[in-house]
Amino acid sequence: MRLLLDTHALLWWFTADARLSVRAQAAIADEANTIHVSAASAWDIATKQRIGKLDEVPKAAERFAELVAADGFLHLPVSYLHGLRTGGYALAHRDPFDRMLAAQSELESMVLVTRDPAFSAFPVATLW
Repeated sequence: MRLLLDTHALLWWFTADARLSVRAQAAIADEANTIHVSAASAWDIATKQRIGKLDEVPKAAERFAELVAADGFLHLPVSYLHGLRTGGYALAHRDPFDRMLAAQSELESMVLVTRDPAFSAFPVATLW
């Protein structure tokens, strides 16, 4: 299965946070699955660190590539097609990070690992 991690799932994986569901932990740990991390999550993490909302993972932005590589996860860049789909959603949901993750999940046929119920409004499969 191809999985795309929402930013909170990625951070909770990095910190072994108990808020990451048992099902999500098992799916991420399963070597049969391919785990992807979006460039949008790097942007989200850098933004949250800059405004002081990300104290639980010190230097996460600086160490982003190292942390992703350490677990064997794959980077998912943002393409113009992702951007067009993100901007084209007719939904009122305004979070640009969520919109991008939804577009990437949809267009790349990946299951989005998230606990955020807002994704139920998008045409994406989720796992939690």
